[in-house]
Amino acid sequence: MLKATGIGIGTGATALATPADAAGAPLVHPGLLHTRADLDRMAAKVKAGARPYTAGFAELTANRHAQSGWRANPQAVVYRGSGTPENYATLYNDIHAAYQNALRHHVSGEEAYADTAVAILNAWSGKLTRLEGSADRFLAAGLYGYQFANAAELVRDHGNFDLERARELLLNVFHPLSDSFLSHHNNAVVTNYWPNWDLTALACVLATGIFCDERAVVDRAVEYFEHGAGMGSVKHAIPVVHEDGLGEWVEAGRDQGHALLGVGLMGTVCEMAWNQGIDLYGYDDSRFLKGAQYVARWSLGGDVPYTANTRKKGAIGGWSGSETASDVAVVDPGMTRPIWAMIANHYTKRRGLPASYLTRAAAKAAPEGGGGDYGPNSGGFDQLGFGTLAFTRDRGRVGEPVGGPSPSPGPSGGSRGVGGVRTQASASPAREGDLAATGTGDAAGWAAAAGIGAVAGGLLLLRRRDRVSRREGVE
Repeated sequence: MLKATGIGIGTGATALATPADAAGAPLVHPGLLHTRADLDRMAAKVKAGARPYTAGFAELTANRHAQSGWRANPQAVVYRGSGTPENYATLYNDIHAAYQNALRHHVSGEEAYADTAVAILNAWSGKLTRLEGSADRFLAAGLYGYQFANAAELVRDHGNFDLERARELLLNVFHPLSDSFLSHHNNAVVTNYWPNWDLTALACVLATGIFCDERAVVDRAVEYFEHGAGMGSVKHAIPVVHEDGLGEWVEAGRDQGHALLGVGLMGTVCEMAWNQGIDLYGYDDSRFLKGAQYVARWSLGGDVPYTANTRKKGAIGGWSGSETASDVAVVDPGMTRPIWAMIANHYTKRRGLPASYLTRAAAKAAPEGGGGDYGPNSGGFDQLGFGTLAFTRDRGRVGEPVGGPSPSPGPSGGSRGVGGVRTQASASPAREGDLAATGTGDAAGWAAAAGIGAVAGGLLLLRRRDRVSRREGVE
């Protein structure tokens, strides 16, 4: 019976909640990055003064975007990469202000922040008509589309929010470019673009499908994650799983910033799907866990293997060439992004799996900030962030729900089944005496993250003074 329900034994693996038929169930709202249970947990923990939630909330309230005085500056046409004016920074700054104000409202209960978020989103849905520019317009559609949907999801029930106009903006402006990219890749050969290009588009398609209650659009995103031809599908982004349990992240051969971006985006896709009862986190024996562990270890300065990768480049019917990445890029252990808390909490708290590289990366990055805290360039706004506040969770007990709708049981490796998540899918190589290898350092890692709350107030200003120098944006 334990095997049939996907309950691991011997490693503390956590049982998932009562199975539901994700394919036939109505879509859940709020149900993108945050469910109602998530929002209630954040508010209760902050009210109780619990760490590290209080430190995460302090990061949010200190951000200049999270202020109720923010005023939107909507544009009819947004350009990225080329065009006049190249004004996409206006869009991402406003979207992050909407998201941060909406999140602050849910935690504090103060209506002024919800009103500000609604005003920003309504202003843009009432004016934006096109995204233009170079190939970077696809990045704009993907990144700002999934972020707009998440901000809007947090205020979808607000009396003044124009839900229908937000749906039209996603379906008519953001989604068409992202869906086209997954189908045609800007008329380039399918391997021309590194994984993060696919993953921005995938995040937008999935977020649009959920926000707009379009089940076919959701299914399209899930199918691409599992079997897509581009480099952003999970088996192309993580082409090799090594004997030590680490999954090689192909973009580690490019540079650290884009590898972090890719992991953050894939985590975002997995979390949004999970909240609809679709288990992409566990797909293919938790392949994403193995890839995320690889990038976490590498980014912390550890050695990782890399298999030389040659990809074809060029336009269909036009120029062509190839490029080979032969080894992992040089890393800066001080570089971080607000991506680790969400992924680490899923695997170690929801699932009870050891993932010590993830917990170490999460502890080092805590408390995670958001847009505006990681440099002024666009790379600092690629993730919505605030994971310490939003995704820290208590470890579930066997047989109890651990938050969010539950994936349905299915065959091993299936996206809608928990049976594919086995206890050996920890991606923590077993080397005697190495806590980071065995996974036994998880408790210490989480303790370090929780302890940050005790000194958050005193360190907050010091952290902010050196952020720009430590965390450069990735273009």
